[in-house]
Formats: sequence, structure tokens, C-alpha cells
Amino acid sequence: MQSKQLFRTILPVMFGYFIMAFVDVVGIATNYVKADFQFSDTISSLLSVACFIWFLLLSIPTGMLLNRFGRKNMVIVSFIVTFIAFAIPLISYTFPMILLAFALIGIGNTIIQVAMNPLVKEVVSGDKLTGTMTLGYFVKAASSFLAPIIASAFAGTAFGWKWIFPIYSIVSLIAAAWLFSAPIKEEKIELKSPSFKESFALLKDRYILLFFIGIIVLVGADVGMGISLPKILKERFDLPESKATLGNSLYFLARTVSTLGVGILLMRMKEHKFYGVSVVVALVGLAGIIFATNYTVMAISVILFGLGYANLFSILFGLALKHKPEYTNEVSAILVTGIAGGAVVSPILGIVTDAFGGRQVAAFVALLIIWLYMACILKPVRTISEK
Repeated sequence: MQSKQLFRTILPVMFGYFIMAFVDVVGIATNYVKADFQFSDTISSLLSVACFIWFLLLSIPTGMLLNRFGRKNMVIVSFIVTFIAFAIPLISYTFPMILLAFALIGIGNTIIQVAMNPLVKEVVSGDKLTGTMTLGYFVKAASSFLAPIIASAFAGTAFGWKWIFPIYSIVSLIAAAWLFSAPIKEEKIELKSPSFKESFALLKDRYILLFFIGIIVLVGADVGMGISLPKILKERFDLPESKATLGNSLYFLARTVSTLGVGILLMRMKEHKFYGVSVVVALVGLAGIIFATNYTVMAISVILFGLGYANLFSILFGLALKHKPEYTNEVSAILVTGIAGGAVVSPILGIVTDAFGGRQVAAFVALLIIWLYMACILKPVRTISEK
């Protein structure tokens, strides 16, 4: 009976984390679209803008709709939107249609980011909630790891890397049907939905503001890495696109490994100590990418950045909730809007790269400078950690 319940309720919900990672395809697609249409880095960065701007616009409205329409229904809607998004390039592979597709990917991912964790609460008991969510983010990391491999595997075929569109579209539709059939009964609890005014009013709090900017930097750095890493591998080691994109898989693999190990370390270390070590490790990784002339050194540097980066989002998120536990809904809503950092940092990197004649090292120097912000907020992190 328990195994039947596992398949009918928990697994279809957990599969949502696999779909959640589909937003990471923006890094892979940006490089291929740039090559297909012969665009500059500045123009091709519009894909990430089209995708991530929706986190700023829709996170809080989505939070308002959860109680009205139900968490399960909202997640199903996100799967359907994602299905449509990946189907669009199959109908018309033009730049305007690609922009539309990535806008829909951003809309679908915004909904799933806001609704997924609350939905998990409906299918697991309280004592298993944290472990289930941790497993969910491991599934998400594994999905991110697979995307560059899929694109690379089909690169030599007639349809090329674009096979990722029908594959992701079909998988999204399967996820929607599976979750629709799941017998999940949502508990009817009247929760106060966060409003725009109440959520953004929290930015008057110094710590919430600093952590919010930290989320912007983190997501921007992640998107920037996904876009710029294959480019610098092509530039420095003369790799074909299909091989260069595998660098992203190495990065996501490092993040996956780091995510698995973080629980044990955090039980032995205060958040601020783990945070400090992670920021420095990632900084060393970025510096290594900038100066590496040997492929092995480059690979080690990518791994270091992935290991350091992996858990900073959850640390900042957790500390913000710890600082304002009485405003859980509002804090969650405002921090999720920070995922729009992917729409902020990517164009900056594109402009900087074009300004330096297309040299990708310029993008990583800019990333390193932006990353220094994470070191600048170590003191506020320590203050809240030691509360």
C-alpha cells in the first residue's frame, strides 16, 4: 500500500523538481542561438532577459493565487505552460519565436518555483518534509546536469541540439498528466497571501535587502556561468559547440555533489562559517577560470566554483526566514523575485564581452567583480547566523 501511495502521490510531485531545472536550458540555448543567427553577445543575452524577468513580475501574484486555485493546480499549469514553451520552436525557429518560448519558460518556472515546496507539504508528513525537499533539489540538480549532455548527444544529427525542445516538451506533458492523476487532497487552510506592498516593504529592513541583492547576484552568476562557460572553452581550447557545452555538465555535477554533502557539514558548522568557506572556494574557482591556460586547471576551477556556489541560495533564504519568521510568506515572495537576477547580470556580461571585442575572459572578470558582493555581506550573514 505504501509503495502504491509513493507512486501515486509523492513521485509525481517530486518529478516537478526535474521539470523545475528546465529553466537552466537558457545557458545552452543562448550559445546555440547565437551561432545559428550570428548574433552578438548583447543580443543573444536577451534570451535570459525574456526568461528571468518574469520572476520579478509574477512571483508575488503567483503567491496570491496559490490559496485560491490550489497548489496542485498551479503546478499543473506550470507544466502545461512549459510544454507549450518547448513546442513553439518546433513550429517556427525564428528569433522572435525563441524569445516567446523563453518568456513562457520563465513564466512556467516562476509558477513552479513558488508553488512546488508548498505542494510537497501536502504529500509528506512534517518530520519527512526537509529530507523530501532536499531530495527534490537533488533531482533538480541531476536534471540540470543532463541537459548539456542531451544537447551534445544530438549535436551531430540533422535536427541538431534542437532535439532538446521535443524531449522537454513531451516530458513536461507527461509530468502534467501524472500529477493530474495523483489523488492529492490539499488541506484547506486560510493563509494570508503576501501583497506587493507588504512584500516590498520588507526591503526597508537592511538584512532582507542585503540577502535579496545576494539572491540577485547568485542567480545572475549561475546564468552567466551557464552562458559564458561554453564560450570561453571554445575560445581558449578551440572546442566545438557540442563539446564546449559539456562544461556546463561538469559545473552542474559539482553542484549536485555539493548539495548532497551540505547537510552533514551544516550540522557541524554555523551557517556563516560554511557560507564564508563557500564564497572563497567559488572565488578561487572564478579566478582559476580567468587565468587557466591548461584544460585540467580549467576543469578543476569549474568544479571549485560549482562546489562553492551550490548551497549559498538556500543559506541566504534560510537566514532571511530566520531573521523575519513572522513574515514567512512575504519573505519567501520577495526572495523569489530575486531570481530575476538572471535578467540583470546576463545583459551586463554580454555588453562587457562585446566591449572587449568578444573576449569571454571579460565576462568572467565582470562575474568575479560582481561575486565580491557575496564576500561583502559576510558580516550580516554572521550576525543573523549567530542569533
